Amino acid sequence: MKKPPRISETEWDVMKICWSQPHASAQEIIDTLAAQDDWHPKTVKTLLNRLVKKRALGFKKEGRAYLYHPLVIEKECVAAESRSFLDRVFGGSLSPMLAHFVEHRKLSPTEIAELKTLLKQKETK
Repeated sequence: MKKPPRISETEWDVMKICWSQPHASAQEIIDTLAAQDDWHPKTVKTLLNRLVKKRALGFKKEGRAYLYHPLVIEKECVAAESRSFLDRVFGGSLSPMLAHFVEHRKLSPTEIAELKTLLKQKETK
């Protein structure tokens, strides 16, 4: 399997829409982003073009509309980005990263229970 392309922070916003709404038109993507955070249409079109060049998105023309669809799997992009972050910030070591987030984030009792369950499951594997 080929490595997913590097996706910038703003490109992630576009990709999230395309993963949740495959075959979204450029206008639908623009409208969704504008409703969230007042994005300019030209900015969104630039990001769409970049993602097409990176082969993260494909498109087909239907009449006057361009319909965009993801060419990469969200789960694979999340895994690649997570590995990259872990390598860059924590030298590839998971324990310091987990310790950092546990120490610096307020965790709800539910989140603590979920973490305990995940660790117990990992122990038994």
